[in-house]
Amino acid sequence: MGAGWVAGVTRARALRTRCLGADGVRSVAGSRTLDDALRYLAATAYRHDVAPGAALAEAQRAVSATLLWHLRVLAGWQPATGADAVRALAAGFEISNTGHHLRSLSAEPSRRAGPDPRQQGSGRLHPPPYHLGALGLAWPRLVRTRTPSELRTALATSAWGDPGGDSPAAVASGMRVSAAVRLASTVPDAVRWATARLALLFAREVFVVGRRMPDVSARRTARLLGPRAVAAASYAEFRQELPVTAKWLLGDVDEAADLWRAEARWWEAVERDGRELLRRSRFGPQPVVGAVALLSADAWRTRGALELAARGGGPGDWPVEVLDAPG
Repeated sequence: MGAGWVAGVTRARALRTRCLGADGVRSVAGSRTLDDALRYLAATAYRHDVAPGAALAEAQRAVSATLLWHLRVLAGWQPATGADAVRALAAGFEISNTGHHLRSLSAEPSRRAGPDPRQQGSGRLHPPPYHLGALGLAWPRLVRTRTPSELRTALATSAWGDPGGDSPAAVASGMRVSAAVRLASTVPDAVRWATARLALLFAREVFVVGRRMPDVSARRTARLLGPRAVAAASYAEFRQELPVTAKWLLGDVDEAADLWRAEARWWEAVERDGRELLRRSRFGPQPVVGAVALLSADAWRTRGALELAARGGGPGDWPVEVLDAPG
């Protein structure tokens, strides 16, 4: 491998020290107040964006912003293939930005009067957008749109593709489906993650919410899950028709109402696989993908721990799905 991979993998392994880890997550979750938890985070790698006195939503978003900053730094050290992998893994940030932007466009005119709500601070109509830098796919074009139909057109002519509608639900599901398909095709080591996550998304939309996906998103979903799963008339049939790359996630989730259990299982698998990828000695994309997985899982657990602290924290209040991180 070339010097670019040497530098990129070295940076990826160094970033593991930015994880709070199981002990740190337990300390945050055990805090008696949210302010206590924020004071703890102020001495960790999350200190850059976490501010004392922040509300829960602000604090959780700050944790995500710190994760994004680490991913931007990591991508900057990679050769093209590694940067593409990080960009595919970070797609959720552009999806979040786009969702907030679309909701601001869909708001009543009286609520949109005055300064652009996307640029206002927390506590206003919408939070400021994440700073994507080189990790963005089409955000500079998307943020310039002024109507939902313009946004749909901008998506359709970008790498995201047409979401099949301009409603918040259609755009959100369309972008997530597109992100999963792109991840599976761009990052071979993340195929299992992408396919299982897409199965969870589709099952929630169709069998819990009862909302049919636009045809274009359903066709993209079928590329990973197969046409028989997408056409299933019931959750039981859907689960039976899933490919092995997704069936592991929903194997013992017998009822669609219990799909929430699969969320923690998915993160546990991402974290476990990421740790194994990061251990590999070769210089190439695998340790980079592993680093992104570990950083992302750590941020997910930290956001959950902040919510527990906001509820009063303390021993006995820690759910297994948040805190039972492998050491």
